[in-house]
Amino acid sequence: MSEPLRYHSTRNTGPAVPISQAIAAGLAPDGGLYVPEALPAIDPAAFDPRGTLADTAATLLAPFFTGDPLADALPAICAEAFTFGAPLRALPAHPDTLLLELFHGPTSAFKDFGARFLAACLRRLPRADARPLTILVATSGDTGAAVAAAFHRQPGVRVVILYPDGLVSPRQAHQLGCFGDNVSTLRVAGRFDDCQRMVKAALNDSTLQARVPLSSANSISLGRLLPQMSYYAHAALGWWREHATPLNFIVPTGNLGNALACLWARELGLPIGTVQLACNANATLPDYFAGAAYAPREAVATLANAMDVGAPSNFERLCWTFPNAAELRRLLQAHSVADATIRQTIAWHAHEHNELFCPHTATAMHRLDRLRDEGDAAPWAVVATAHPAKFESVVEPLIGHVLEVPPALAAMLHRSAGAEPLEATSEALHDWLTGLVKA
Repeated sequence: MSEPLRYHSTRNTGPAVPISQAIAAGLAPDGGLYVPEALPAIDPAAFDPRGTLADTAATLLAPFFTGDPLADALPAICAEAFTFGAPLRALPAHPDTLLLELFHGPTSAFKDFGARFLAACLRRLPRADARPLTILVATSGDTGAAVAAAFHRQPGVRVVILYPDGLVSPRQAHQLGCFGDNVSTLRVAGRFDDCQRMVKAALNDSTLQARVPLSSANSISLGRLLPQMSYYAHAALGWWREHATPLNFIVPTGNLGNALACLWARELGLPIGTVQLACNANATLPDYFAGAAYAPREAVATLANAMDVGAPSNFERLCWTFPNAAELRRLLQAHSVADATIRQTIAWHAHEHNELFCPHTATAMHRLDRLRDEGDAAPWAVVATAHPAKFESVVEPLIGHVLEVPPALAAMLHRSAGAEPLEATSEALHDWLTGLVKA
């Protein structure tokens, strides 16, 4: 049997740990992000051509779990997590333009895949501590609802969601606050980067952790990141078997988790070609890939709010994967798309092709439109990260009619919802979490 794969911090301090421990912890003790000692290689021929998305995920992730207590349960974990598809749909406008639809889960966003996988893993991990495990999640819109749905009413687990007050769509805000039971929602008087900073500070506070056992469900968690490789693998393998060519992807990104999953899938040996990143007006990544020094900054609010990130956490993992900055810039491009262009893209595709996109997906579609204008005829898949009905206040005025709401989203919107206000300080979150013990 192969040696178990171990995981260490991107900051290279502390011992390497098994994947179960890395998933349970979320963040490494030194504040870094867990990465494998090396990315394994996987032969595309190892995958069942008739397999489901769950089958693809089980084959893809098996080397990451070799020798771990979760290894035997991995097929069942994948079957529990991937109960809905990620269809790769050709668009009529161009024979090699495709849409990878990742919004068919319970909260109508791609975050459902990773959140459900993480929940299925944690359900199977024994805990010596009888106290509830509190899952902290900072969200710029979609992550929080996906995590809440995945862990809702799960025994022994509490979920605490932090989101920037007023900076998510109305339907996103309703989703975030509609669960109750073991889910608490905090509307923070700040930006997403404040929420992310507060969560990281809490996870790194050993005194707080001793009182309130904590873990993370953001894309800093390997339990969220690794399963997201599966839909890229499944789509690319299907295309490769039919066309014998790699599939290229344009990925909308803010915190770099979804994009990194695509890049890691390619590094494993999957038939993925060029990957480009589409960003909103938050230009930290586009500026870096244009040659500037990496310079995190305050996030600005945009129509594509789930990507309103000025300091993407997974940049550490990206630099671990590609330690040579010049090589990284050669391999990857990132493009910034302004709100006005997002609006134009949504309206034009709706009126010309009857295709409906959320603001995030529109950033990627705009990038593909420019590539086609430049004469690029290669096969490209635009990654559709959320259902447009989650952003009706943006999309409906542009398309001139009411959007049909997916049944699962409609059910959430019929529930009552609410969130507690919280100052944008680590001390405020510390005090709130300490209050859980006293309650």
